[in-house]
Amino acid sequence: MNLNAMDRAADEAAARGDLTTACSLLAERIKQEAGFEPMLKLASVERAQGNIHRSLHWVDRALSIRPLDLMALLMRATQLHALGREDEAGVAYGRALAQCDRATPPPMLRQIITTAEERYGQWQVRQSAAFTQAVIEATGSPPDSDVRLFIDTICHIREPHRAGPSHYCYPGLPEIPFYPAERFHWLEELEALTPVITGELEVLLASRDAASVAYVQYPDSMPLEQWATLNHSPDWSALHLIEKGRSVHANARHCPATLGFLQRLPQPDIPGAGPNAMFSLLAPGTHIPPHTGVSNTRLVCHLPLLVPNGCWFRAGEERREWRAGKAWVFDDTVDHEAMNPTDRLRVILIFDIWHPDLDDGARDAIRAIIAAGGHVHGL
Repeated sequence: MNLNAMDRAADEAAARGDLTTACSLLAERIKQEAGFEPMLKLASVERAQGNIHRSLHWVDRALSIRPLDLMALLMRATQLHALGREDEAGVAYGRALAQCDRATPPPMLRQIITTAEERYGQWQVRQSAAFTQAVIEATGSPPDSDVRLFIDTICHIREPHRAGPSHYCYPGLPEIPFYPAERFHWLEELEALTPVITGELEVLLASRDAASVAYVQYPDSMPLEQWATLNHSPDWSALHLIEKGRSVHANARHCPATLGFLQRLPQPDIPGAGPNAMFSLLAPGTHIPPHTGVSNTRLVCHLPLLVPNGCWFRAGEERREWRAGKAWVFDDTVDHEAMNPTDRLRVILIFDIWHPDLDDGARDAIRAIIAAGGHVHGL
């Protein structure tokens, strides 16, 4: 049976209520040639049979082909809601609604859009309440106006006035691409440690148990336009020393001096989100496209270690070349990109620190809020 005949037979089986046969035909059709439409049909038939987990699997497969398809995004959100995964469903409804003209939705989707708006609104209220309670428990008082705006922007109740952080935009912090070195008294000590840190890196690179992972790791069902070539790619990889606050033993055990130095810095200690420290490896000829970071509550430090001449980094309007042993601190929520145009590997040490303009009270509130929602957004 050819593909068209299988499609017709599956449609006919579904129309007469023979869902088992429809599933079998669609599954066989996908084995022969995977496609968006049959995957979405199979997801619908599985849902009609009550197989929600299997339906979600096929929706995710379909979204890996068309990440911005409105119907598939709505289906995914609905499946997550049916599974009781309310936080994930709330985020999924928001992603779906972002692809829809909510003023004039397609007639066949009006009721679905209305339901999506209601459930997304309920999620926003729950998130806001959870974050507010987290602040009260951490600080002993309700959020002030800045923290309130911070919560509202995370929950998309209000949007920040300017583009910047993808998730956590704290109001009032300056947008400075590269920060003056004199603001960080420890930079000279870090630069002086370059030979020691480079030596530990070389030991780690030679280790058989070094745990290297792709720097960009998004699910195939997520919209990835700018990361299409680097998602899960070894061309931009990381050797994590600390990942979301947890030591990566396979790598960290080779780098005691590096970690000893980092322990003395004001890194953002946020359960499930930070701090983070890693060696970033960029393969020859690889370009990191323009992008922005997650949160302006932290700054990022680069210490170049193995850097061929010509490797460059741009933040905002300023472009610099990395030089081994010359560190800088920048705001990664400012649009930035990088390039290794050479035929050799580029390696730098990357770690985050608290934004120096945040006092202890603000850090406590931010820590509580991001920890409360880190399972959704990370850091």
